[in-house]
Amino acid sequence: MKSRRVQKTAFAAGILSFLVLVISAIPQNRPPYATPPHSTAPPNATTPQATIPHPVTTTAMQPSPDEQALFDAANRERAAQHLQTLEWDAILASAARSHALVMTRNRDLSHQYPGEPPLEQRAAQAGARFAMIAENIAFGPDAAGIHDGWMHSPGHRKNILSPDVTALGVAVIRKGDDLYAVQDFSRPVPNLSFDQQEKEVIALLLPLGLRAVEATADARKTCAASNGFSGAQPRAIFHFETADLSKLPDEVSKAVHSNPYSRVAVGACATTENSGFVRFRFALLLY
Repeated sequence: MKSRRVQKTAFAAGILSFLVLVISAIPQNRPPYATPPHSTAPPNATTPQATIPHPVTTTAMQPSPDEQALFDAANRERAAQHLQTLEWDAILASAARSHALVMTRNRDLSHQYPGEPPLEQRAAQAGARFAMIAENIAFGPDAAGIHDGWMHSPGHRKNILSPDVTALGVAVIRKGDDLYAVQDFSRPVPNLSFDQQEKEVIALLLPLGLRAVEATADARKTCAASNGFSGAQPRAIFHFETADLSKLPDEVSKAVHSNPYSRVAVGACATTENSGFVRFRFALLLY
């Protein structure tokens, strides 16, 4: 089993490795091989990332019985720990299948082969947008043995039971006597227009007792500028980036509660996406 953070650990049934991309276990009649689980967080994140649900793609092919078995097994483990169950994500499944095909050609386990993009780029090329991503990989004679190997490997188990992921795509391909399996986990971020982003933030600000909260062109220009502001001089300006539109940054909430602001102008602007990692950027002009 593998994850991007490669490490090898001794295991009762054989040798396992995992990234925070995880690979599953191998046959019972020979030492199982897997790589450490792997998980990746966005570079230079300025605020903690949080779960944002998004519509799961359903147009791709339906999971095979082995893929469904590994997906269901992961959710059974999560339910037993009172964790949110994962949604099937066809985009992640497509990315996982591409990597599983490369694994079968190499007859080996790795989270990245020569000439192959790393996990976050593979997922982004398939169309995924995320605040974090992780992977498990493995090969073995059957889905049940692979899942059991993952659950007995701390790194792989951590990916399956991570409270930070909300979506899962699984790919399983048979090669000879073995199944090659890939689980790609993520916390997806929805694709929203600037108008939609601003409406989300306005909905969070309205309950704070402000007289007026609105999206403005000046706030958008201020958001996009490296410094200064556009329009009438505000009493305070906040810039922030987040992948979680379910809450305001603590410093914004505290500022509004502790100062007699009556009006806030909200503006969203573009950020640079880095290999699929997505954040929303805002400026708030407080008057």
